[in-house]
Amino acid sequence: MISFNKFYNKFRIISLILVLISFLLLIFNGLNFGVDFKGGTLIELRSLDTKINVNTLRDSFSKMNLGNFTVKKFDNNEDFLIKFENKYNKDNIIDEIKISLSKSFGDNFNFRRIENVGPKVSSELYKSSVIAIFVSFILMLIYIWIRFEWQFGLAAIVAVFHDVIIVLGLFSLLNLQIDLSIVAAILTIIGYSINDTVVVFDRVRENLRKFSHYKIEELTNISINETLSRTINTSLTTLLVVLAIYFFGGDILKGFSLAMIFGIIIGTYSSIYVANAIIVKLNVSQKTLLREEDAK
Repeated sequence: MISFNKFYNKFRIISLILVLISFLLLIFNGLNFGVDFKGGTLIELRSLDTKINVNTLRDSFSKMNLGNFTVKKFDNNEDFLIKFENKYNKDNIIDEIKISLSKSFGDNFNFRRIENVGPKVSSELYKSSVIAIFVSFILMLIYIWIRFEWQFGLAAIVAVFHDVIIVLGLFSLLNLQIDLSIVAAILTIIGYSINDTVVVFDRVRENLRKFSHYKIEELTNISINETLSRTINTSLTTLLVVLAIYFFGGDILKGFSLAMIFGIIIGTYSSIYVANAIIVKLNVSQKTLLREEDAK
């Protein structure tokens, strides 16, 4: 049996440091919001010249003074997705881009799609994303509160908050772009983290009823070990899938898959060393369960 409980205090300190660093990064460095949230233009290009690649195209766009922009390859080697914020709100910006690309590469591009995201739409998308994340937290809190005692609910929500803040801190540190796909990844991480925590908590509560003579610190350790094979199998199989997406899914899915990879790792960690450490700190016991059940 692995003695996870021996490291509760050490990893509690590590988690606090990581959360603090993430908060500081978010405050002082901020997040690099993409076109979805800042407004701008999206262009889908198809190259007719196999010599044109992401780097050469990126160099060409960097000379156009568009503000923040991204160039990603997707679908196949000839298709590119460009997003830029149109910093100076030029009405004829697409014509200027076509002329500039023609000078650099000749008439070797087909403009397959052009979409504009205005300030009002991007603002609504931002608000909707924040609301979606907030509502997911509230619904998870209600679910845990109904299913478990308040101590378990508090521990689960703190663990999820810990995961989301650290993932956002990583994106701030690496200056990676935040778009709607990253919001989808964060919502998935919230569900994944809660699911992993609930599995362990179910076993903790069962063991609390069976072994009243054990302290909560020992019971959490027993419960983690009993659910360890399930945790490893679930985390590993999910991780293999998102690793495949990261390496073979193209640049357009890099951000999403990276958020998922880090979220799975940190979510598995938090279900053991954050959520369980909190219920140990709150000194949950069999008497706690009986009092809560009588109250209900």
